[in-house]
Amino acid sequence: MTTDLSKYDANQLPGADVLGRQRYAIVVADWNSEITYAMAQGAIDTFIKHGVPEENIDVMHVPGTVELTYGAARIMREEHVDAVVVIGCVIQGETPHFDYVCQSVTQGVAMLNTQGKVPVIFSVLTVLNKQQALDRCGGKLGNKGIEGAYTAIRMANL
Repeated sequence: MTTDLSKYDANQLPGADVLGRQRYAIVVADWNSEITYAMAQGAIDTFIKHGVPEENIDVMHVPGTVELTYGAARIMREEHVDAVVVIGCVIQGETPHFDYVCQSVTQGVAMLNTQGKVPVIFSVLTVLNKQQALDRCGGKLGNKGIEGAYTAIRMANL
């Protein structure tokens, strides 16, 4: 069963009075930008929709998905943010490169989360083909960037 990733219960989020004081960061991979930029825009729009001022949303671009971990770590070290959303897209090809990239970013984000400084939200698509990615960046399965922003808000306000 597949579900629309963009559907969530907004009643589980704090009000704009809280969110208006918080800062969020999005680290987005430029590789597969047709996909990742749509996801990043979904995250930005969701933050703003719930009361986070646009100037309280930092966006950092990195070349690819492997670099997301470094970007998130740098933001956590240099900026005061309440949560970080990492956005990437890895499409399986004919070589094991897919496996290495997926493993690297998954372990990197898990490591950052164990530090406990701020939540790092994994909004990385790991898909078999481009159509699966398109379905998850604003297509029939919603937008994983929206889900990432929702999750970031929930985690920042535990």
